[in-house]
Amino acid sequence: MNNYETMFVFSVKKGEESVKALEEKFVELVSKNGTLEASVPFGGNDGVRTLAYPIDDETTGAYVLMTYASAPEFPAELERIAKITDGVLRVLTIRK
Repeated sequence: MNNYETMFVFSVKKGEESVKALEEKFVELVSKNGTLEASVPFGGNDGVRTLAYPIDDETTGAYVLMTYASAPEFPAELERIAKITDGVLRVLTIRK
């Protein structure tokens, strides 16, 4: 098992409840496939920050950082699922 960090940028267009639902979805997915260490908003204001450039005509996004341990195959699957999920603007995973 390797240690990973994944940064999600969620759309805030549908409200805070939508952001929480997306976070819970990915927390559950990570927990099923590895050991979740933490899932925290990144930055102040509950992770909601102005984006450097518009993504899908949105200028703000909610940043969530997850740290976890999993098998080497899982991060690619996590990113694949995130990229096809509505409400996820960006995702990036690094191995610690």
